[in-house]
This record gives sequence, structure tokens and C-alpha cells, in this order.
Amino acid sequence: MSASETSQKTGRFIGVGVGPGDPELITLKALRLIQRASVVSYLANDEGGSQAKTIASEAFAGVTHAQNEIAIVMPMSTDRSLANEAYDNGAKAIADELSQGKDVVFLCEGDPLFFGSFAYLLERLEGDFQCQVVPGVSSINAASSALNHPLTVLKESFAVVSGRHTAQQIDMALEQHDSVVIMKAGRARPRILMALRKTNRMQDAKYLEYIGRENERIVRDVSTLEDKAGPYFSLFVVTKSERGTR
Repeated sequence: MSASETSQKTGRFIGVGVGPGDPELITLKALRLIQRASVVSYLANDEGGSQAKTIASEAFAGVTHAQNEIAIVMPMSTDRSLANEAYDNGAKAIADELSQGKDVVFLCEGDPLFFGSFAYLLERLEGDFQCQVVPGVSSINAASSALNHPLTVLKESFAVVSGRHTAQQIDMALEQHDSVVIMKAGRARPRILMALRKTNRMQDAKYLEYIGRENERIVRDVSTLEDKAGPYFSLFVVTKSERGTR
């Protein structure tokens, strides 16, 4: 059977970015796909709660037909074998629905292909099913907007690193680039603060948690920030204190 014949008989797997937290930042395309979907999937915690589903609550309010839901329970652990098992089980459940000709919309916080959980399901399913991606507003763009501050201007360089990178990698990014966003800052916050001190960039840094949500927090003077682990949904934005105007 050809790929075109297979795609006609199976559903589409669609990764939809729902943005960083503000329900009004969902695109019209994402809204339409969520409301029309036969099946919706998302990551959930042990209690069944889902950040992505909560963000998309206004979209679900407009659904007028029965929808099946596939909640992929993701254990809060650094053991990647547990995460891979959850993705394997989730991909199988999604594949079962796709094989029946049903489209499955997967909700992803931020953008599906930028540190997105959708990527792990995509690699498991794209060889057998038609896949589509709807981009979403990333936490980086939302952070810049919340600060009313440009990420880059003129010839400035820009880098994105993760709090999971080594101290040497973070130091190098801070030393070599004008603007740096450090994602996944939560558990790494003490290491990141140490790196900012070491590279003399404390005055350049801003810290944000839960951007666009009711519990949003912005710290513009990171020297006042508690030197301890923070929440998962947090990041640092580091830009030059003084910039050219031409």
C-alpha cells in the first residue's frame, strides 16, 4: 500500500501549540482544530491535571460533539526510561485512533517543536501516519513581551540554552552572546545564578515564572532572587544593559 493510500485511510496526528499560558494567545487555527477534533491528547500528571488542557479551556468550551481524550500520564522523575515508557504507551493509544481514520490533536504548551513533548510522539508516529504541526507562541516570545523588552537589536547575537546544560556550556553562552535565554531554570536556578555572577551578567538578567498565567512572577533584579530551586515553568532572559540606538 502506498503512503498516499495509507494517509487517506488513516487520521492525521496534529501537534497544536497552545502558547505559554494566556488562553487568548491560542491561534485561530489551533482553536478550530481543537474544537473539530474527534480525539484530543495531552500530557497529564498523576492526578490527571494538564497544563495544556487548562490553557485551552476556552477552546473546549466551544466543542459541540463528543470527544475522546487520551491523557498521557507523565511521571515527575528524572528517569528518562519512565518518560519513554509513557511516550511509548501514549503513541500506541494515539496510533489506535489514527488507524480508525480519526484525527488526533495533541495539545502542547508553547510551540510543539520548541522543547515540546510533541516531538517525542512525532518521532514514534511520523513513519506510519500523516503528521501536521500548528506553531504556538513560545515562552521566549511571551517573556520578551511581558518585560516590554526586545530580545535582540541590530547585530546582537542570540542563544537559547537549557538549565540542564553543564555549567561550562552556560558560562560559554553568557560570555559569547549578547542575548541569552536560559530555559528549564527550575532545579538549576542556583547554578544559573552562580553562572551569572561568574560572567558578570547579573545586571543584565531578568527572571520569569508562569508567564501569562495568574501566578506570573517577574524579578527584574535577580540579585534579590532566592538562591534555591524554583518551579519548572521558569526562565532567565539575559540582554545587554546598554544598547546602541542606531
